[in-house]
Amino acid sequence: MEYMENLTGYVEKQSHLCQQHDNIDKELYRKYGVKRGLRDENGQGVLTGLTNISQIIAFKDVDGQKVPCDGELLYRGYDVQDLVKGGKGKRHIFEEAAYLLLFGELPTKAQLTEFSGVISESMNLPTNFTRDVIMKAPSVDIMNSMTRSVLTLASYDNQATNLDIDNVLRQCIGLIGTFPMMAVYGYHAYNHYENDGSMYIHRPDKDASVAENLLRMLRPDMKYTELEARVLDIALLLHMEHGGGNNTTFTTRVVTSSGSDTYSAIAAALSSLKGRKHGGANLQVMNMMDDIKEHINDYHDEEAIEAYLDKLLNKQAYDHKGLIYGMGHAVYSLSDPREKVFKAFVEQLAAAKGRDEDMALYNNIEKTNGTLIAFLRSTGVDAKESTIAPSQLVDMAAELYNPNAPRYRYSVTTVLTVVTDKVDLVRSLMQRQGDLLKQGVAVTGGDYQYRTQFLYTGLNTIKPGMIEEATANARTAAEKFAHDSKSKLGKIRSATQGQFSIEDRDENTPYIKSVPVVTTV
Repeated sequence: MEYMENLTGYVEKQSHLCQQHDNIDKELYRKYGVKRGLRDENGQGVLTGLTNISQIIAFKDVDGQKVPCDGELLYRGYDVQDLVKGGKGKRHIFEEAAYLLLFGELPTKAQLTEFSGVISESMNLPTNFTRDVIMKAPSVDIMNSMTRSVLTLASYDNQATNLDIDNVLRQCIGLIGTFPMMAVYGYHAYNHYENDGSMYIHRPDKDASVAENLLRMLRPDMKYTELEARVLDIALLLHMEHGGGNNTTFTTRVVTSSGSDTYSAIAAALSSLKGRKHGGANLQVMNMMDDIKEHINDYHDEEAIEAYLDKLLNKQAYDHKGLIYGMGHAVYSLSDPREKVFKAFVEQLAAAKGRDEDMALYNNIEKTNGTLIAFLRSTGVDAKESTIAPSQLVDMAAELYNPNAPRYRYSVTTVLTVVTDKVDLVRSLMQRQGDLLKQGVAVTGGDYQYRTQFLYTGLNTIKPGMIEEATANARTAAEKFAHDSKSKLGKIRSATQGQFSIEDRDENTPYIKSVPVVTTV
């Protein structure tokens, strides 16, 4: 205990040095063309590799210009929406997509039956693995539990480091089969030891699909509905692959490029998936929604929802990060095709479970933010750079300063604020306001209350250079005086610096600043 206290004290004392010496100026990334992780300076995803397994379409070329469009996700050239439609009535939608991604073509009925059987036969963990690995060290974080299980599986494989295609394929299919068991057993172990719940270790059913087995092993009574299994099956399909620039995919590329083994690569990918900006965002959404439910009484009250979302964006609620988790996407511009496909099934499930009110809350949040967020993201504005204020309602008939009879009784105004250091982006955004009119959103500009402001924040950066230039100019002038008067020039005896002022160059170009200062040397 004393050691831990000493360590804690030392860390608290020294942590500021890490921040002081390891901080990199954001401008350097732009200067040298270096990406900050897997996002560009606008927060959008970047392409980090080429793949023929899947493709993401978020923009289309129209007359030589990159134009945002509804998102598309293709697996081996097949649209995921078509795969879902084609899977109607099937029990092994996930297995069919897995075959497609692994082998590059859709299976025949006989091939799908064979492949599904191979996966079912692979649903076996080594002897005593559940007891010795999963149950003995339960974790509150399911991703940590699964990562540890995957790495430990390598100890049971005498061909763990063999990178021949047939061996790697064997390992991958084996992991597909055992993942449901590692996930469910890990959850039950945590629930038993940490939450004092009952322990359930159900064996998988060889005749059931992966989705069905997940539900079967998870439930105490091993029961599930056909709708539940179908929704989970589709969810598994939609989360299988996401292009060469996907964070998890990129992680496997980096790890395998060193010649590492399958288990290490998958464990690294799981660690990447865990992050709250990637797969872990799902948990952030759930926690955020729980917080919203605690503060919103009427899930149909759009004004109350909008007001609370504004608190989230202004860092006044939930985790004070200024983010609405689950809204927007780093890669897609207008829409995420997975959301479009999945939403209809979620609505069916919500109705079957009596969760219509919860569904209404989600829909109203989406409605409130969707149009403006889509517009901002399509123009390159990051979600963290924008806030939406609660709407203001004005009774035009009661407005004293309105001499003309109003055409409409009420006027509702919502103020959208964008704060960014990307000046050119703001100027282009102002020119594209008409795009919102096409979507039924009226935009006004030039209001005396809400004027566009261009602020110069780099004064401390340019001050040293200005002082250096002023000193050099003063010395040049002094040397001229000394030469003309046949005098000697000594050291600077005194120097005074006047007040720096930052002014618009002129009223037509407020984004260009003039920074005059009077310096006497």
